[in-house]
Amino acid sequence: MPVTIKIPMALRQFTDGHSESQLEASSVAQALAQLTSTYPELRPHLYRDGNELRNFINVYLNDEDIRHQRRLDTPVKDGDVLTIVPSIAGGATTFEEIGTGSAPTATMSCHRLIMKRSHAIAAT
Repeated sequence: MPVTIKIPMALRQFTDGHSESQLEASSVAQALAQLTSTYPELRPHLYRDGNELRNFINVYLNDEDIRHQRRLDTPVKDGDVLTIVPSIAGGATTFEEIGTGSAPTATMSCHRLIMKRSHAIAAT
């Protein structure tokens, strides 16, 4: 039974639309190397120069962050699931949630949006 790598929607454009890949590997590094060998366009979105993962790329082994294990040297075994999770910045899901009732302007800072949302929630 191989290792499964789950690929997030934001990166599927670099994996021919595949949501997961199954491969044989003994470490996270080896699994990601095989994945990026199969899909070379994916590599620059996961790695900086060399073999260092980008700061905003998180990898989980069976729901455990590899940064709390042995990072890329974390061993994997058959049946394990690796999940790639790029960090995503965001805010309120609707304009009503932030208490504006209308679309924010391009000049409105994220901090102001968060503060507006906090005040709107506190008022309810």
